This record gives sequence, C-alpha cells and structure tokens, in this order.
Amino acid sequence: MHYETGVANHLGNRNSNQDRFDVVETDEGVLLVLADGMGGHAGGDIAAQVLVDIARERYLNGTRPVAQPGRFLAGIILAAHDTLVTMTAEQDLDNIPGTTAVLCLIQNGHMDWAHVGDSRLYLFRGGLPVFRTTDHSYVEQLYRHGVISRAEQDSHPRRNHITQCIGAMPQAPEVEVGKGKVMRMGDIVLLCSDGLWGALDDAQLGLMLQQDGSLDEVLERMAMRAEQISYPHSDNISVVALRLNSLAAAAPRPRPAPPPAPAPKPKDPVPHVDEDKLKSAIEQIEEALRTYQDELKRRDS
Repeated sequence: MHYETGVANHLGNRNSNQDRFDVVETDEGVLLVLADGMGGHAGGDIAAQVLVDIARERYLNGTRPVAQPGRFLAGIILAAHDTLVTMTAEQDLDNIPGTTAVLCLIQNGHMDWAHVGDSRLYLFRGGLPVFRTTDHSYVEQLYRHGVISRAEQDSHPRRNHITQCIGAMPQAPEVEVGKGKVMRMGDIVLLCSDGLWGALDDAQLGLMLQQDGSLDEVLERMAMRAEQISYPHSDNISVVALRLNSLAAAAPRPRPAPPPAPAPKPKDPVPHVDEDKLKSAIEQIEEALRTYQDELKRRDS
C-alpha cells in the first residue's frame, strides 16, 4: 500500500489551540487521529491530548494488523473517557475535560473509523465526497427530523451544540463505528475539526483537494482559506488526510547479506623428517628393548 499523508493546523482567532492530531504509521497500516478539545470546558486541550496519546500507545503496542478495527477504535475512545473521569476525581477538578474525536485505521486498502461529536471524516473520490460521518449535534438531529433544511444548519444559533463527546460528563459516550469500506487508487480520507468544515462546504473541500501540490501544501491552503472566510471569528482549524496512491504491496526490504564465513585456519605444516635421524632413533629403541629382554631372562633363571 503506497500513500501520502498531510496535516495542517491553524490557531484561528482563538487565544489557545485545543485541537490535537496524529498520524501513526506502521508496516501494517496507518492510524489517523483528530480531537477537538471543547473550548467551553476547562482542560479541552488536555482531553484532546489524552485521546491522541492513548490512540498512539494502543496502536503501536498492540497486535497488528488489527483483527477487529471497529472494536479497537471504539475501545480507544472509551478508554480516553474513563481516563478523564478518573483524572477529574483524583485531582478534585470542578469539571471533567471534554473533547470530540474521529479516528480512522487504514489497513491493506480498507478503512475503518469511529467518532464522537462533530469532528468529521470524509472520503473523497475524484473530488466528490462519497462519504462523511454524521455529526453528533443538535442541528443534525433537527435536520434528520425534517425540522430544518441542510442549508439552515450552517446558520442555526445552536450549530455548535454537540450531543456526544468524550469526557465532560460521567456517562460514557455512544461511539459511532464504521467498518470495512474499500478504498480505490486516488481516494483521499480527510479528518477535520469544525473549524474547517464550518467555513468550507463539502463541494469546496473536494475542489481544493484536486489542486496541484503535495498533500501538505493542499491542506495548508484549505486551512488558510477557512481562516480567511471565518475571520474574525475563526475557530482552531485542524485537518489530517491520507491519499491512497496504490494498493500494491510495498517492496520487501532487502535482507542484509550474511557475513562471509571465516576463512579456515591454515593447518600446521607437516614438519620435515630427517630419514637418517629417524633410522638411528629406531635402532636405538630396538637395541634398548633387546637389552631389557635379556635382563628379564637372566632374572627369571
């Protein structure tokens, strides 16, 4: 699997950046992670970092490839929630820090994902958004019940009110899991915080992804454009993406050649034998044996 990844992050018109993201690469696949700390709660940046840290640790130290990706991803989210609840109790904090999260695991051209809140995952194919996650938000519920139109969502006064998150409250969130979507060559998986999609609609995102340049360059232009459109009320803007260039397996890494066998040690040379000295020594030994035998015979008699 050959691919390219890219990231971009802008502070926007905020005093602090509570977005966190990561791209964790191994020989078996890639884990994309994005978390948007809840600015209305103290410690949103801490909550987002907890999610990212747990995701990295579990992926790198777990069994790969992951056999049950959906369960694995949901487990990361729930573990982050439990960690925040426990941390709040141990440190006697007034409020539980909160964050949204979206994660995507790509293995052998298959993508699995999980999310909580309104940070989104998109799958773009030829510039078209063929899939995106459904926000856990108040206005999304209104739209699905036919109360408002899709266009009215963008201007609704409660459009930033989310219905599910990690932390912020003791009960665990309802994690939405997607599984087994097959990717094609040229597909782009994009994860982003609401600072990006709140300024650029799906069509604009797809169009900008078709621009020339590296994925890092394209995402940077997208983040800059979102910041300009939202000025002077731009939120933190974070985006992580992967473009699949080929499903072919990467060429195996050449194994180092074994070290050459040590040269055999030369045998000790056979010493030269002086034939005359050898003959003389044998005669002396024989003479000594005859003398010894004669002496034994005299003693026996």
